[in-house]
Amino acid sequence: MQPETVSAFTMLQSDVMEPAERQVPFFMKVYIIIFLTCISFLAKAQELFVFTEPASNMAAKSVGLRLNNFLMHQVNSSSYSSYQLTPEVMVGVSKKIMLHGDLFFSNMHSNFGFKGGSVYGKYRFFSNDDIQKHFRMAAFGRVSSVNMPVRQEDINLYGMNSGYEGGLTVTQLLHKVALSASGSFVKAMSNGQYKFPGGNDKAVNYTLSFGKLMLPKDYTNYKQTNLNLMLEMLGQTNVVSAGYYIDIAPSFQLIVNSQSRLDFGYRHQLSTNMFRFAANSFLIRLEHNLYNVF
Repeated sequence: MQPETVSAFTMLQSDVMEPAERQVPFFMKVYIIIFLTCISFLAKAQELFVFTEPASNMAAKSVGLRLNNFLMHQVNSSSYSSYQLTPEVMVGVSKKIMLHGDLFFSNMHSNFGFKGGSVYGKYRFFSNDDIQKHFRMAAFGRVSSVNMPVRQEDINLYGMNSGYEGGLTVTQLLHKVALSASGSFVKAMSNGQYKFPGGNDKAVNYTLSFGKLMLPKDYTNYKQTNLNLMLEMLGQTNVVSAGYYIDIAPSFQLIVNSQSRLDFGYRHQLSTNMFRFAANSFLIRLEHNLYNVF
């Protein structure tokens, strides 16, 4: 296995209703304080995040296969009744360039079926690496095409909206401690015949991610199974309407033989003044990586 492979996979990564009144509630500040307090407990971390992408890439000349399963709580339902299946292929073109392709299948707004797809790319343009630590920066972008009704105010290019996104992500790794943050601009477009309502089609996304390596306590070889805990905060602010949301997403992750991965996470809405069709969701992801493919 190439050194980049090891670093990238084991020690590194990565119904319409009226909106609520547009004011930031006082308790949002409390939520943020609680979130930041939790950070102090994350003394050791990994860089393979569940809900976000770090600045590090997968190994060069490798191919990753993912099966993403989202179980979502619809606003008009008391159960987690919406399901989205997203098969994904990832390609490590080089140590600096990484590409993803996704297909979206779901039962939202209709019977289960194909809803669209997206292409994602990331370019790592800065890397300051040392033994057991590094600082990296990368630019990323996504283009999505979805064909189903638009029934939410938030912009979600991963299965709900057509559009494009571009941004930057930075990641700091210190031994087993990782911190990653990102910011991006996102523009929604029409979902085929379905127009994005109200003209509020531009937003800024921002994320903050932490993690902790729980097991093994000591590395003896790369075939050891890793158990990681993650805590991530994901937000969006619409630049036209000033609508916003802030979510928190705890998760755990198993990495087997430095090649296969199981993620389980829960994304929970902390605060919002937007109407969101499916704000809270569970994610189960299966991933397998093939190295030195080309």
